[in-house]
Amino acid sequence: MATEAATLRLASLKAKTRSLLQQVEQQGDAIHEGWRQAIEREDFLPGARNLADYLALRQIDLTGLQADLASCGLSSLGRSESHIRPALETVCAALDCMTGDTPAWPDPARLDAGFEAICKAQARFFGDDGPANATRIMVTLPSEAADDGALLQNIIAAGASCVRINCAHDNAEAWGRMIGHAKDAARRAGRDCPVIMDIGGPKIRVVDVHAPAKRLHRGDCLRIVSDVRLLDGDTAAMTISYPDLIGRLKPGAAVLIDDGKIGARVSRLIDGGVELEAIAVREKGVKLKPEKGVNFPSIELDMAPVTPDDLAALDFIAGHADVIGFSFVQRPADVDMLVEALALRRGDRPRQPLLLKIETALAVRNLPRLLVSAGGRHPVAVMIARGDLAMEVGPERLSEVQEEILWLCEAAHVPVVWATQVLESLVKDGAPSRAEVTDAAMGQRAECVMLNKGPFIVEGVRFLAGILHRMDRHQFKKTARLSALTSWKSDQSLTQAHAAVPSVD
Repeated sequence: MATEAATLRLASLKAKTRSLLQQVEQQGDAIHEGWRQAIEREDFLPGARNLADYLALRQIDLTGLQADLASCGLSSLGRSESHIRPALETVCAALDCMTGDTPAWPDPARLDAGFEAICKAQARFFGDDGPANATRIMVTLPSEAADDGALLQNIIAAGASCVRINCAHDNAEAWGRMIGHAKDAARRAGRDCPVIMDIGGPKIRVVDVHAPAKRLHRGDCLRIVSDVRLLDGDTAAMTISYPDLIGRLKPGAAVLIDDGKIGARVSRLIDGGVELEAIAVREKGVKLKPEKGVNFPSIELDMAPVTPDDLAALDFIAGHADVIGFSFVQRPADVDMLVEALALRRGDRPRQPLLLKIETALAVRNLPRLLVSAGGRHPVAVMIARGDLAMEVGPERLSEVQEEILWLCEAAHVPVVWATQVLESLVKDGAPSRAEVTDAAMGQRAECVMLNKGPFIVEGVRFLAGILHRMDRHQFKKTARLSALTSWKSDQSLTQAHAAVPSVD
């Protein structure tokens, strides 16, 4: 009787899995067909097809099927992002064997092709030093790197595999010197060191500040005004770099300033601006300063993604960057704008790889289309820019969103950078917090982890390299690696432990 029940259960499970495969094939093909005209690069076609299959698969609640598959000793599909169809075909073939039917096993090479594509892209974007799947380290260069070749040598010797230049700062002459020092240091180390150059994008910042009190506290009023001449009186006020956005703010809209150090909401509209109430500020208050970032998570921003300053920077970047970082990209039309600007400057050079920085909720929603739009024409990677992203989606959702980005990019065979505030206390102050160490270890699931500049950057690179090396023994993406553990090699018998305790008699 038990055998008959098991047979019926396996037959039902096989029918469900076969139906799922057919559904994924049908819907995945339809999604991919809608993208086909936008894909010029043949190298991107397998990733795009697998991404389409992944989107089709994730429209379905699979939790019940996963539990049933796992109870039969089969793959629960929970680690199949890079090879959706072959994974489903493998499960179907295994169920055929278990039910006495002739299995149709997929070519084993198809199961590994996605991982191999990610490793190849990882080496192209972030350097080819170390094992094929080892997480790389990217370092944002400070301004002094333009005149300090020894700093680059120390950074690379400590374990950095690529460097990043933020082109919102310094100038072409300084960038050129930074690149020269980076390439020279890499030559001395006997390896490559790709240079990523970010265009600044339309970052909203505080411009002018009127602060009658030294610090802003919870419950205080703050005004955002369109004209510096309106900055007077007893109420704190500021102007921003994109004053046209003020008119889109409505009562109740959230406003975050200085990486969320000041959380506020619009309380009322006033002539020439809006008045805010500070609702989330640390107890001792926060100083309102120029040049700090401003986020409006309640509204979708429609600013030009490539600014006049960016276009000027691209004149240099197009001829010198190994990878171009695209800040605040949100829509496929944004990608079109950058691709067209690069085409005007490229000449006979190959198309440069693009690193899409995902920083807004709209960019997250559009991520599949962004990957196809960019990857169809240029090699593409993604940076999870967790600073602005946390402000836009909310800190409570960041952990969920960053996981989804990792999954989606793996499905598209696109490498990912884990970025923003990684080991920030160590890099800035010389000692890491406990939470930062755990966060850095989580970054091992990405293809690259980025460290920002700071006085202890060399120590930070060395510390991070050690964490990533140790974690590589235990984890790959979502898969636990069961290497031999050494912590409990000693005799763990209770009698042995009791024998070591002295008597109280």
